Amino acid sequence: MIYLGADHGGYELKEEIKRHLKDEGIEFEDLGTYSKESVDYPDYAFAVADKVASNKPGNFGILVCTTATGMCIAANKVRGIRAAVGYSEDVIQRARNDTDANILCLGGGAMNHSEAIKGVDIFLKTPFSNAERHARRINKIKAREESEMGERKKGAA
Repeated sequence: MIYLGADHGGYELKEEIKRHLKDEGIEFEDLGTYSKESVDYPDYAFAVADKVASNKPGNFGILVCTTATGMCIAANKVRGIRAAVGYSEDVIQRARNDTDANILCLGGGAMNHSEAIKGVDIFLKTPFSNAERHARRINKIKAREESEMGERKKGAA
C-alpha cells in the first residue's frame, strides 16, 4: 500500500501523484490534507509514517510539502522510518537502492510535476540492493533506534 500525505504547500502535487497512481493501477490511501487551507505538516507526516512503520511488506509513503524538508524531519521521528528527500532521479534511486528508504518526501514548490512523477515511479520500482555494506549501515541505524527507545523507557520509569 502507498500512503500519501501533504500539507497545503504540497496539496496540488499530491493530487497529481494520486491521479498518476490511479492511472497506473497502484493502490494508495490519501491521508490528507484535502485542500489548500493552511495546516501543520507534522500531522500528515506522522499519519503516513505510522502507517508505513507497521512493517507490512510493500508499505511505502509519499509526503509532499513546499520543500520536503519539514515532512522528512517529522517522518524520521517515527521508529522504523527511513524518509528521504527526493530532489533528483539519481538521489531517489539511491535512496531506495542504498538506504531502503520507505518514505519519499517531495517539494511541491521545489520541483515540477513531471519531475515528481518520474521520481515516484523510480522510488516505487527500485528495490533495496541488500548489498552487505548497505544492510550493515541500516542495521546501525536500527540499533541506534532501539538504543534510543530503551533510554527513553528508562527515563520514564
